[in-house]
Amino acid sequence: MLHVVPAFSRIGEENAFAVLARAQALASQGRDVINLGIGQPDMPTPAHVVEAGIKALRDGHHGYTPAVGIPGLREAVARDIHRRHDVEVSPDSVMIVPGGKVTMFMAILMFGEPGAEILYPDPGFPIYRSMIEFTGATPVPVPIREANGFAFSAAETLALITPRTRLLIVNSPANPTGGVTPKAEIDALVAGLAEHPDVAVLSDEIYGTMTYDGAAHYSLLKYDAIRDRLIYLDGASKTYAMTGWRLGWSVWPKPLYDAARKLAVNAHSCVNASTQWAGIAALDGPQDCVAEMVAEFDRRRAIVVDGLNALPGVSCIAPKGAFYAFPNISQTGWKAKPLAATLLEEAGVAVIGGPDFGVHGEGYIRLSYANSAENIRRALERMRQFLTERKPG
Repeated sequence: MLHVVPAFSRIGEENAFAVLARAQALASQGRDVINLGIGQPDMPTPAHVVEAGIKALRDGHHGYTPAVGIPGLREAVARDIHRRHDVEVSPDSVMIVPGGKVTMFMAILMFGEPGAEILYPDPGFPIYRSMIEFTGATPVPVPIREANGFAFSAAETLALITPRTRLLIVNSPANPTGGVTPKAEIDALVAGLAEHPDVAVLSDEIYGTMTYDGAAHYSLLKYDAIRDRLIYLDGASKTYAMTGWRLGWSVWPKPLYDAARKLAVNAHSCVNASTQWAGIAALDGPQDCVAEMVAEFDRRRAIVVDGLNALPGVSCIAPKGAFYAFPNISQTGWKAKPLAATLLEEAGVAVIGGPDFGVHGEGYIRLSYANSAENIRRALERMRQFLTERKPG
């Protein structure tokens, strides 16, 4: 018998990929499936970014790069952070990684062990809890409440910190809720963290370019008081429609940078060279493609919110960021995961049940509006018919 270490019995997954696989299986059987499950922009990667990647291959960039990324891309990340957040970071603190999850993996591995506690948003990205449990640390959910506009509460977060807390994970703009935490709440969190100097912070800002209705994204990089324990997570997947390129980056405090570098060497060696050159073109090139994408998501957001609020038993507050809606379905009589599963099988609409994002996700489902306006309208009509005609059970 093979003896795999017990940690693998605790590791979870991201159910959006399971839903995607089932949706594709149904489509292969001839079913018309509208996928509002996966968080992937339906727009192509901007042409000038694609061309930069092709040029890199033609120019012979086929080999290994430094484990932390090529200098030109780390410099471009530092320039982008200054342009968007008015914050100076050294390229020597920037690490280039294959997607956003790698930074989560590294940070949680550094601080997670039996006896430690790690705070994470709930509902939140499922990999947070999965990796915390893998390390043997105790996951402590920070409730993200609809009544608070799906922003985190500084007071509620700080009250959960104990002497065993090693790491706090925050995410704004947020997946799955679309919540954006206002500056006043972030100010209060940072002020309160002064009483907990041994708690590191991982700030997941992968949706930082995507806000609506005048909501502003305020980066934790702007707070000098926590810079020596802050890990900043960002990347190209959402902002530049580059999910398949696998390009992320992070900014690390000096005491942690070399440990992260060693993890990179042990895990993935480096990000492929052509993707890194494409990343330079994305960050240093024209940003109108980003503005156009966000404007289109905003248009779809209005369709989604209006359509969901017209469904029987459904209510949905307007998300302030990202490209997700997190409607409340508690009045439909359905539990969230059975509703999501039955919508896919019977109505041909792929969504994700709220409990896949945490213990506080019951009563909600997640819809991605990173799909065409036409498909969104079709999906909403199918959901209307389903909820009108099909009863739970």
